[in-house]
Amino acid sequence: MEARPQPQNEGEVLRAGMAVLGDRLPAGWDVQPLSRRPPDARFDALWKVTAPDGTSVVLVVEAKRVVERRDTATLLQQLNAAADEHPGSRGVVVSRYLSPPVRKRLSEAGLSYIDATGNITLNVSQPGLYVADRGADHDPWRGPGRPRGTLKGAPAAKIVRALLDHEKSWAIRELIDVADVSTGSTYRVIEFLESENLATRTSSGAVVVPDWVALLRRWSEDYGFVRSSRVTRWIAPRGLPDLMRRAADNPTQYAITGTLAAASWAPYAPARSAMIYTTDAEHTAQLWDLRPADAGANVMLAEPESDIVFTRTLTDASGLTIAAPPQVAVDLMTGPGRSPSEAEELIEWMARHESSWRK
Repeated sequence: MEARPQPQNEGEVLRAGMAVLGDRLPAGWDVQPLSRRPPDARFDALWKVTAPDGTSVVLVVEAKRVVERRDTATLLQQLNAAADEHPGSRGVVVSRYLSPPVRKRLSEAGLSYIDATGNITLNVSQPGLYVADRGADHDPWRGPGRPRGTLKGAPAAKIVRALLDHEKSWAIRELIDVADVSTGSTYRVIEFLESENLATRTSSGAVVVPDWVALLRRWSEDYGFVRSSRVTRWIAPRGLPDLMRRAADNPTQYAITGTLAAASWAPYAPARSAMIYTTDAEHTAQLWDLRPADAGANVMLAEPESDIVFTRTLTDASGLTIAAPPQVAVDLMTGPGRSPSEAEELIEWMARHESSWRK
């Protein structure tokens, strides 16, 4: 599809959104704008979608050039109130561009949406109409200026881990000191978390995380055990129990994560492989008598991009160094095979025992 010009204002957003919908309606369907909205209306436009048999539905449209995840609750309340004034209508959010996390949040809230790149989900029960299509997953009009924030990289990992590991309100200076991250990086990450509705500020300016599970899940979208580390694969020839004995006996910096670590709190199933952070994979493999493996590996050694994985570790009864629960959870969420299912078991345990790991 030929690229559309960037909508410059809400009027252009509305026109672009109607064009996207019109292009994707089934044959014989039509969409037209209704008369101008009242000056005090709590919405931006009314569109009438008509089926081939003459039945129709009114779409109550809210147009915004930029939509962030924290806007979802307000949009839902606003469109529900407007839809009550037009019985049988359906609320729709129309924007210049909607990122994948925003689209997911809108869908979870039951809101239909359209953006100018072609992302659309519209679900109308009467007359029966469901339209869904995929547009861009990256903003095609974002200029070369300051990039949109993410939770990628070492500074973000350090800040997120501090926020997850401790249940408290944070003065910015204290967060900078504990996370050991620059002032600029800290403010950028906090601004991003605020835009994603994952952190809030108190009246005194302190930072608070209202939902640590939501923060953990969002971090997993940008962080990954494999993509955030240099991972090599090995075979422990005498099995994982022998490997664990060697790890407990050999002094080297490491932190066990994944299934083996999660078993300390929420056993899911016997571990068939090991995920272990280390500062020097070759040296660690030599100490533990591991053999390189192209296939059939049962050990992954990861040299991390950030030393945060070695922070606030635990020592189990056998003397093994275990990564902190939030680190283990995010590694399982982004790990191979059954790891994501094991992550859910661990998160449930963490929610039930928050006071035991979140100080």
